[in-house]
Amino acid sequence: MSLRLSKSKYCNAVQCPKMLWLHRNKPEEFDDSVMNEAVLETGNMVGDLAMGLFGDFTEVPFGDLGEMLEETQRLIDAGTPVIAEASFALDGLFCSVDILRNKGNGHVEIYEVKSSTAVSEIYLHDTAYQQYVLGGLGYKVDGVYLVHINPCYVRHGEIDLDELFVIEDVKYHTDCMQTGIRDFLLELERIMSSDYEPHREVGCHCNKPYTCGYFDYCTGRLLHPNVFDISRLKFDTKVKLFNEGDYDFESLVKRKEIKGNQRLQVESHLNNIGKIDAKGIRETVDSLSFPLYFLDFETFQEAVPPFDFTSPYEQIPFQYSLHWLESENGELHHTEFLAEAGTDPRRALAEKLCNDIPMNVCTTAYNMGFEKNVIKKLAEVYPDLADHLMNIHDNINDLMTPFSKKHYYLPAMQGSYSIKYVLPALYPDESSLDYHNLEGIQKGDQASNAFKNMKSMPSEEIAETRKNLLAYCKLDTYAMVKVWQKLVENS
Repeated sequence: MSLRLSKSKYCNAVQCPKMLWLHRNKPEEFDDSVMNEAVLETGNMVGDLAMGLFGDFTEVPFGDLGEMLEETQRLIDAGTPVIAEASFALDGLFCSVDILRNKGNGHVEIYEVKSSTAVSEIYLHDTAYQQYVLGGLGYKVDGVYLVHINPCYVRHGEIDLDELFVIEDVKYHTDCMQTGIRDFLLELERIMSSDYEPHREVGCHCNKPYTCGYFDYCTGRLLHPNVFDISRLKFDTKVKLFNEGDYDFESLVKRKEIKGNQRLQVESHLNNIGKIDAKGIRETVDSLSFPLYFLDFETFQEAVPPFDFTSPYEQIPFQYSLHWLESENGELHHTEFLAEAGTDPRRALAEKLCNDIPMNVCTTAYNMGFEKNVIKKLAEVYPDLADHLMNIHDNINDLMTPFSKKHYYLPAMQGSYSIKYVLPALYPDESSLDYHNLEGIQKGDQASNAFKNMKSMPSEEIAETRKNLLAYCKLDTYAMVKVWQKLVENS
């Protein structure tokens, strides 16, 4: 067999063999924007932590493949009980096992570590491939396990690895998959040896389990807007329409599958006409009262809970911006909070929030479910602040409602009610409201990553990052003020 495959490339091939062919023959067509460095870093961090699940371990250093294979064999021969990144090769197939338990006399157990909170099908293919390689080398694979994050874990003091991780026995599934792997590899070898690009119809596999970096290439680099730009339309419906030749809006407007808000998006674009329902907008405007507050949080999340009373992937607030008006035509006020890097930000943030927002006032958020969840979590952790925090929580109103219900819709919103689309549609010529004009941080995920990374930055970089974070979050709430003004104008 002339294939040369790692376990990640094997999983790519399981998702779509054409992906592997393109990677070898047309790598320049790959869109690397689908790569998420933060996710990769999380995976590495979780993998490193999980190495200690079974006590002392020896890690095979990453480097030259031949040296990794030799070191693995040396450790196995020496009877090393737990080996991290144990590396194996079989006829061009290569894999590193996250954790290998060496039971002696050729008996081993495979543990594959994932930073997710559940088992997915592609993980079974990943572990089945490893079992195939080790089985082909003559090892007796007694156990195959997937190790993933326990979403119910709550940190109290030092991290408890046995509580943080869930270990699931998947050997029954991987045993059943062994017979099909050889046939799949033979088919894959045939595809990869061909000079001709394999045909594969666009389908749900194009974004599951991972978004493919060749998607634009395989869809012919469609002009925008197209069927894949239609908001909140199921992906399987999108690929069905595409494969039937209906992908531009002129064609889609004739299809019965395009209805409701999706039809509004298509027809508004074609006719360049929006929708303004003054009565619907007025319902939101009339629900608000003065003094009127505009609140936005920035949060970060970690797979491994960083502080006591936090859980995996919990949204931890580290910053907020707050604008407010005492009356409709009154002066616009602003205050803000940004935690110090490397500290638990929650107590100081909660205290300042209670100082900044009085009891029984009207507060607005854009997509209020997020802000309300953050506040509720703070109230659970700090019972002495709970009454005030829950009073803020109970008096939050959602500025997004007129847009999510399509009481206010413009073609430039492109079917979305995210404020990142709504704001430039409402104010197309105001550069001060353009997130792209911000320095360094222009999106929420950039803000989260910047704060997480601040603890390892030099002081001058910290100062610059803090300035950028404050500017970004301040624009979020100023944008809400401007959105509110437009709602008032059109109610």
